[in-house]
This record gives sequence, structure tokens and C-alpha cells, in this order.
Amino acid sequence: MKKFITPLLLTSLLSLTATSTIASETAWKYEGKQGSAHWGELSEKFGLCSTGVNQSPINITSVIEANLPPLTMNYHKSQVSEINNGHTVQANITGNNTFTNDAGTFDLLQFHFHAPSENTIEGKSFPLEAHFVHADQDGRLAVIGVMFELGEENSELAKLWKNMPEDSHSQATLLKELSALNLMPKEKSYYRFNGSLTTPPCTEGVRWFVLKDTIKASKAQINKFRTVMGTDTNRPVQPINARVILQ
Repeated sequence: MKKFITPLLLTSLLSLTATSTIASETAWKYEGKQGSAHWGELSEKFGLCSTGVNQSPINITSVIEANLPPLTMNYHKSQVSEINNGHTVQANITGNNTFTNDAGTFDLLQFHFHAPSENTIEGKSFPLEAHFVHADQDGRLAVIGVMFELGEENSELAKLWKNMPEDSHSQATLLKELSALNLMPKEKSYYRFNGSLTTPPCTEGVRWFVLKDTIKASKAQINKFRTVMGTDTNRPVQPINARVILQ
């Protein structure tokens, strides 16, 4: 599948990488004076972090039953390069990795992690959450969220963590073969809602698909990520407002 980089997509991609013009102009953190409570004050470009009405993450509750179409996954073993952008460990991925449903077909661009989880389900927080960030040919974004629970070591996560870039704004060795699908549960039933990026500039219009089933990671794996990041990496849940959450 050929990837078309539109101006909208380029802007969105820049907001998600360590080389973002916005990020280089305005530093932000998860805590303190540059923390999530103040993001909207740090830059005019971050205004939606304060004024947006469809912000992510959320507490998934009061869900409405709907006949949701399945997520048709078309992921393959691919090359990834890991980046520690100072806020998360992000895996940029190449190759043909897509998912399709009634919203269209979306290319997987990257996935990254938050500890503890950003979204919660009926008030329950999870020790780790992965966000698989996709875009369609018009630059519209879709994120698949996957929750991790404590359990046995995750073999696919172990491949990423083996050469985890531990210094802020550093990059790890390229991994030639990694299956992002192995970082998702087999069952792909999901919660669906409209939201935003969970980091500045908090761009709205993002389609969210949070999988109901979880996967496991060991305590050591989760602790390694938390130690490298040095702080919690989750934005607090945001008001749902008039949004509808479907399942």
C-alpha cells in the first residue's frame, strides 16, 4: 500500500515524534510547572489541551451496545527503530501494516507506551498501555489501545526492551523483524470513541479503538520502562462531555 503524506498527516506525525518543531520550541512534561495541568498555557499551539471538548484519555464507562464491525488486521513482521523521545519509548515501523473497518483502511506508523495506562476501564488503571498510531491516506488518525496486565514475560516486548534506548532523545539499533500483532490480544473486540492525541498539541479528531482483552507483561519488563522514563507517563483522564462510547 502506497503511503501518501498529506499536510495534515505531516503535522500530526511531527506532533508524535522527538524531532517535532513544536516539541523543540516548547518543552513539556507530565509533572510540575510544565506538566499536563499546564500544557495549554505553554504555547498557543497547545491550546486544545485546555479548551478541547473531545480530549483523551478517558475513563471508559456508561458504554452503549452497538453492532460494531470487526477490526480486520493485516500486520506483518516489519522493521522497527526505537526512539526514546523523553516522554516514551516509541517504535517507528516500516512495511505494510494496516487495519480496516467501516472507518476505512489505516496504516500503522508507530507504537509507543505509557505507564500506568492513560485510558481506564470502569475506573480501573492498568500498569502499562500501548498505543498503535495509524493514519489513512487523507491523514486522519486512528489509535488502537492495548492494556497490559502483570503476568509472564512478553516475548515480543522482550525483543524491544533488549536494546531499549535509555537516554532521552536517543535511538536504538534497528530491529529487522518484529510482529506488532504479537503485542495485541487474539480477540479484537473493542470500545470505540472519538478523542485526541494524549500529548501536546492534543489534536482532536482521532478515532480511538481500545481493545477489551488484555495481554501480559512481567513486572520486570514494566519496571524497566518505568525506570528508564523516570516518572509516570500518563495524562490524567479527561471529561467525556457529550461523547458516546460504543462497544
